[in-house]
Amino acid sequence: MKKRITLLCIAILCVVTCIGCQKKNNAEQVTEETAEVTEETAEVTTETAEATTDSVPIKVAALKGPTAMGMVKMMDDAKNTKSYEFQIASAVDEITPMLVKGEVDIAAVPANLASVLYNNTKGEVKVLAINTLGVLYIVENGDTVHSIADLKGKTIYASGKGATPEYSLNYILKENGIDPQKDVTIEYKSEHSECVAALASEENAIAMLPQPFVTTAQMKNESIRIAIDLNEAWAALQTEDNKSAMVTGAVVVRTEYLKQHQDQVNEFLDAYKDSVDYVNTNVEEAATMIEEQDIVPAAVAKTALPYCNIVFIEGEEMKAKLEGYYSVLFDQNPKSVGGTLPDESFYYKR
Repeated sequence: MKKRITLLCIAILCVVTCIGCQKKNNAEQVTEETAEVTEETAEVTTETAEATTDSVPIKVAALKGPTAMGMVKMMDDAKNTKSYEFQIASAVDEITPMLVKGEVDIAAVPANLASVLYNNTKGEVKVLAINTLGVLYIVENGDTVHSIADLKGKTIYASGKGATPEYSLNYILKENGIDPQKDVTIEYKSEHSECVAALASEENAIAMLPQPFVTTAQMKNESIRIAIDLNEAWAALQTEDNKSAMVTGAVVVRTEYLKQHQDQVNEFLDAYKDSVDYVNTNVEEAATMIEEQDIVPAAVAKTALPYCNIVFIEGEEMKAKLEGYYSVLFDQNPKSVGGTLPDESFYYKR
């Protein structure tokens, strides 16, 4: 009898043990499945957060004029894609605080301002690309100037004293053997319109003007002609060891934004390059877009675009051109580039 009871107890114990093991296994399985679901949920949450972040439009600012003209195809496309939010400013003073405060992510600015911002913010911006080469021209109400050498002994009306136009003109004159202080008379005006007025009132008067203002002046006075393209004059001075360029505009990005959204910034650069190519090859259509963005009238843009030297240059070529340009400015006035030449980390390379 005792033997039967013992066997029965053993059988019951086995059943209980099996049930316990099964419950444990089931519990472990449930725990593992729950963990997997939790991980999957976390992945989905992370992906959703990234998608939400990446779906936020890039805020882009540009200065009215050639530095904004190359973006107009992107501006037009953004009406449908909503990938970018563009603002066009009339003055540099409007863009600088927006960048510093983080109200815009990317901006098209004067090339020297890019360096000034980098130095003054201790590296909080980087340069992405050159978007405009030289837009300065020597124009004449006559036919006496056909080379830099012909400027010797002449009076040149110009605006931009104490700024990059003056430094660029001085560099070109000096490199061509003309002393800006002794061999020519440069009469600086406060506005481009004053230079145009001087051109109109004097026979054979000479002035230095930027595009698209040159085109506007020519449309009002047919006797004004382009005598020298200073962008070409600068390029003619370069050697294999020094491949700088006269640079008018550059595109910068906030460093913090670049760290968080590098893929988006690279996509922006690809789209920007396509926009520049479109503007340069579809002048009439681009001119219409430029007027729609209230940059300049379409008639002016159509004539001026081929002379605005709108480009897209990035990487090592950008670095070489900017370094040489900044050196020219720095030699004449260190403050024009923010007190010191920017270091390697200023230049973005993808």
